[in-house]
Amino acid sequence: MKVLILGVASVQMDAVLELKKMGCETYTIAMKNDGPASEASDHFDIINILDEEALITHIIKNGIDVVYSTGSDLAMPTACKVSERLGMPHFVSYEAAYICNHKNVMRKTLTEECEGNIPYQVLDKVEQINVEYPAIVKPSDSQGQRGIYLIHSQEEFESCFEEAKQYSREGKVIVEKYIDGPEVSVNGYMVNGVLRLMVASDRDTWPQYTGLIHRHVVPGKKFSKEAEKKMERIMEEACNRLGILNGPVYFQMKVTGNQPYIIEMTPRLDGCHMWNLLERATGINMMQLVFKHLLYNDVSELNIAAEKVTPMELVFWCQEPETYMDRSKLELPKDAVYHFYYYKNREKIRPVNGRYEKIGYYIRYLEG
Repeated sequence: MKVLILGVASVQMDAVLELKKMGCETYTIAMKNDGPASEASDHFDIINILDEEALITHIIKNGIDVVYSTGSDLAMPTACKVSERLGMPHFVSYEAAYICNHKNVMRKTLTEECEGNIPYQVLDKVEQINVEYPAIVKPSDSQGQRGIYLIHSQEEFESCFEEAKQYSREGKVIVEKYIDGPEVSVNGYMVNGVLRLMVASDRDTWPQYTGLIHRHVVPGKKFSKEAEKKMERIMEEACNRLGILNGPVYFQMKVTGNQPYIIEMTPRLDGCHMWNLLERATGINMMQLVFKHLLYNDVSELNIAAEKVTPMELVFWCQEPETYMDRSKLELPKDAVYHFYYYKNREKIRPVNGRYEKIGYYIRYLEG
């Protein structure tokens, strides 16, 4: 089988390496040869992942069987649309991928009746805020935690509006009620409209950088069993409302008391390599599950889950953009079972979120 992966970042490299273990021939494309997936794949070409016609030409020319991406909201709508046009295997429609990639449309589609939805307002210019303070301001259609601000007044909103708006391709900003409580990342898997797998992890962020991830811990301990049960119900309902009936789903949630709220949702694996941790913690290789499902309609991987989730953590090293990588300054615990560096020594850190960039990560077991 020939599989084309859109993008060449480290999370796409994960997909390429797992596909090669499965005996697949791998192709990658991106606008620049600036990520590890291009070197890991069998074939790489410089093509804009948003250029549908060039993408279709490339697929037909090379006899590609499946086009997909991991960890990228930007790539998912393109992959789904091209798959629909060519009659290739895909999990969700272009419409569903588009909705998840536009936070304002996602909130509207979920409707006020959805248990985990929150009050919001969409603006393309500075106006009076009618969402209760404190509130979160962010681009309506961005990824990578860009342009996110916590505000407490109209004045603060007006001071950050243009900065948030510049990260939106459609020039819109969404203001959402701030939910106080622990952040939770939830990885799940849908099969025919049923949530067959759900693992919730504590999502610890850098205190000085709103929303930017520092580490994930499984199983999560900052929420109750009652809240976890509600997460399952909310996720399955939200997925069915948006038409995500098959494949991986990733939610960011916050929990107030025992009530979870949806912050983000998307029909893909997360961008934090959590599949790597979860394979060790649950026995299920979600990366291989995705491609076995897509290529062979095989979801048997879901049947080998461990009875309990083994306590583990995934920790990111982060650094300011436009500085230089120095691996000697990064503390790697002796008990780490896996680690990966995004950059070589003396490489300049590229701006992605523009504030505090991931430069690598490690995984280790925790005491139960």
